[in-house]
Amino acid sequence: MKIVVAHNRYREAQPSGENTIVDSEIAQLTAAGVEVLPFIRSSDEIPSMSKVAKALLPISPIWAPRAQHDLSRLLTEHRPDVLHLHNPYPLLSPWVVRTAHRHGVPVVQTVHNYRQVCSSGIYFRDGVICQDCKGRALGVPAIRHRCYRDSAAQSALMATTLAVHRGTWRSVDRYVALTSAIADHLRDYGIPDERIVVKPNSVPDPGRPTPLGDGFLYMARLSPEKGVDLLLDAWRRHPVGALGTLRVAGDGELRPLVEAAAAERADVVYLGQLDRAGVRAAVEASAVVIAASMWHDVLPTVILEALASGRPVLGTALGGIPYLVGADAPHEPAGTGPAQVASAVAGGGGSPMPAGIGLGDAGWVVAPEPAALAAALPVARAGAPGLALTARARYERTFHPDVVTKQLIDIYAGVARTPHHV
Repeated sequence: MKIVVAHNRYREAQPSGENTIVDSEIAQLTAAGVEVLPFIRSSDEIPSMSKVAKALLPISPIWAPRAQHDLSRLLTEHRPDVLHLHNPYPLLSPWVVRTAHRHGVPVVQTVHNYRQVCSSGIYFRDGVICQDCKGRALGVPAIRHRCYRDSAAQSALMATTLAVHRGTWRSVDRYVALTSAIADHLRDYGIPDERIVVKPNSVPDPGRPTPLGDGFLYMARLSPEKGVDLLLDAWRRHPVGALGTLRVAGDGELRPLVEAAAAERADVVYLGQLDRAGVRAAVEASAVVIAASMWHDVLPTVILEALASGRPVLGTALGGIPYLVGADAPHEPAGTGPAQVASAVAGGGGSPMPAGIGLGDAGWVVAPEPAALAAALPVARAGAPGLALTARARYERTFHPDVVTKQLIDIYAGVARTPHHV
C-alpha cells in the first residue's frame, strides 16, 4: 500500500502536538510495511520565501498553486492508493483534496481541531467557549473579533476560505475523528456517519508502569484555554501540602501566573518546558495527571502519556477528555456540566462518588469550574491507586501504537476500495 501523508507543519518555535503525532504516525506506518510518501510543508519556510511567493501567501489558504503543482506531479509519478491530509494551512490549502480527486486518489483527513467551522480552530474566544460562527455561510463574528492571528484581514481571509471550501470538506472520502466528540462535530457539519471513523492518536509504549509517585502533574501550553489559571484557583482552596505536590510543565503567556504560584506555595513546582525524557520523569513522579482545559480540547497528548504510564487523569468534561478517560458513552456528545457528569459509584471501595464528579475507566471528569475541580482533587488523589491498572489497560486496548496503526491501515484499505466522493 502506498500513502501520501500531507501536512503543513506548525512553527518549531511553538511546540506542536500535531507535528509530533504526524511524525510518529509516519514512523509507525513505515514500520508496518506501508510505503509513505511525505508531502510536507512547514510554516518555518515562510521567512525565507521569495518576494513573489510571499506576495501569494494571502491567497494560499484558499488556493496554493505551487503546492497543487508539486502534489499533482507526485500523484502522477507514484500513483498512490490514498492521500492522508492533516493540517493544510497555510501552504497546502484544502485544494489538495480537489487535486487528489482529480487524479482519482481518495482522501482521508484526520481532524485535529474545529477549523471546518471556526477560524481559530478551537471554539474559544475572550476566555470562554464561543461557537458564534456555527451555521453561518460566512464567519462574520470571526472577522469582527479578529479571531485568526488577532488580525481582521487574516480573519476575513480564513472565514472566506472556510466558506469557499465547504464543498471541498464535504467531499473528503473518510474523516478520522480522534474522539467521539470530534465525530459529533463532523455530523453537525453535515458529514454522514459512513464517512466518519473514530480513531485516536497513540504515543509510544514506555513499558511496564513504575509505582505511582505523589501529587499531580499539569503539562500543557500555559494559555487561557488550557486552564492553568482554573487549576491554580482550585489548588489554592486547599491548605499548603494537603494534596502533595502540584508540578506544572509548559510555557506560554500565563507563565508569570505559574511562577507566582510557585513562589507563593511550597507545594507548587514549575518545571518549565520539558523534553521527552523530562516528560516521562515528570509523569512517573506523579500519581495523577490533570487536563484542565477550558475549551473543547480535541485530544490532549498528555492524557495518552499518562495512561501509557498507568497514571489516571483528572480532567474537565469538555471535548475529547471524557472519551479519553472512558467517561463518555460511545457516539454520544460529551457533557459539559454537573448534570451531565452526575455522580457515579467508585470501583472497588463501593463508596459513592461526590455529585458532579464523573468516573471513567481511567480517571475522573468535572465541570470546568474552580469549585468542582477543587472538590475532585482529593477524590482523585485517594482514588489513584485503584485506577492505575485500568488506566494502563485502557491505553493497551485503545491507544497503543499497534492497535491504532492497524486501525489506520484498515481505514486506508476501505477507502482505496471505494470510489471517492465528488
